Amino acid sequence: MALKGFPSWVCSVPLPPHNLGKGDFNFKRSGFALDLKTKKVYSVLEGYSTQTAITSVEDENPSVRLKRAVDQVDAKEERKFHKDLNFLPRPLSVTDFSASPTNGSNMRVAYQGVPGAYSEAAALKAYPGCEAVPCDQFEAAFKAVELWLVDKAILPIENSFGGSIHRNYDLLLRHRLHIVGEVQLAVNHCLLGLPGIRKEDLKRVISHPQALAQCEITLSKLGVVRESVDDTAGAAQHVASHQLRDTGAVASARAAEIYGLNILAERIQDDCDNITRFLILAREPILAKTDRPFKTSIVFTLEEGPGVLFKALAVFALRDINLTKIESRPQKKRPFRVVDDSNNGTAKYFDYLFYIDFEASMAERRSQSALGHLQEFATFLRVLGSYPMDTMS
Repeated sequence: MALKGFPSWVCSVPLPPHNLGKGDFNFKRSGFALDLKTKKVYSVLEGYSTQTAITSVEDENPSVRLKRAVDQVDAKEERKFHKDLNFLPRPLSVTDFSASPTNGSNMRVAYQGVPGAYSEAAALKAYPGCEAVPCDQFEAAFKAVELWLVDKAILPIENSFGGSIHRNYDLLLRHRLHIVGEVQLAVNHCLLGLPGIRKEDLKRVISHPQALAQCEITLSKLGVVRESVDDTAGAAQHVASHQLRDTGAVASARAAEIYGLNILAERIQDDCDNITRFLILAREPILAKTDRPFKTSIVFTLEEGPGVLFKALAVFALRDINLTKIESRPQKKRPFRVVDDSNNGTAKYFDYLFYIDFEASMAERRSQSALGHLQEFATFLRVLGSYPMDTMS
């Protein structure tokens, strides 16, 4: 059933290497040097050219001097880490579509979230080598396509555990973009933390509400406080940028790599077969074909009456068309239908939109016949797209 060219912000230059995310510093040589004139002890750490005076030999024992030397290295590493985050692209906003140079790629694909998000992974799966453009909201991704700032947008529509993403059903109807493809992505949730932190050290875990719900068993065993944020990769970015040692994030392994975090545990989702389905949207529809499996998505409304929905679904059954999804959403502009209920006075019922996906191409005569039949009693009908099915896991 139908559920219900921007200059990219992505920097093509690879992030500078840093030691965060590698566990300890693994210095090969460390020690102290004594200045006989000043009687000061200096720390000597391989890989760092500066020698910092710590204190007089008489005033402090060697273990304290070593701790201070390592703390200075930690501070330097933290400053370097924060500088690295500045290389990340700034997400587009519905209130700010400021232009920036592209990296010259042929395809620009908008997604909701920040680098490391599962939506970014879906974009790269659909279009390897594309320029993935982050957006702060789903609606910003729709508008980026409509304004020719990007070529396509990719947005989640349903998850095998959490169900449908209703917000995107509503946006499909509000905007005039066309569905031109779908991507099914296996989700591998990881528990991330700062280098040197164990999962037993965590007091709280942050992530998108759906991700937290999908990892209920693991997080309950840890006994941590759970807090919701806008997206999974954003949670990893928050932990890294604020150096939160008592806080973990549920996100992807790619997010750990980008933000310099350690993976404390992998595949922590309750259901190992956790799949999210994404829709690919474009300004123009693609040409429907019959050379491979196609799926068509539609949305329609019906008049109130006994058996009307049965009749609508029967137009597909009569032609051996398989329905893969059906979703109903109350109409926002006409949420209620007022009905005279005879002796009981006036009753109010919801007015619904019905979204359906079916396995057939609009190039097939049976699809055209089915929709022609449906139009006989539908008060509104719109084809959202006819596109190749994702048959690969």
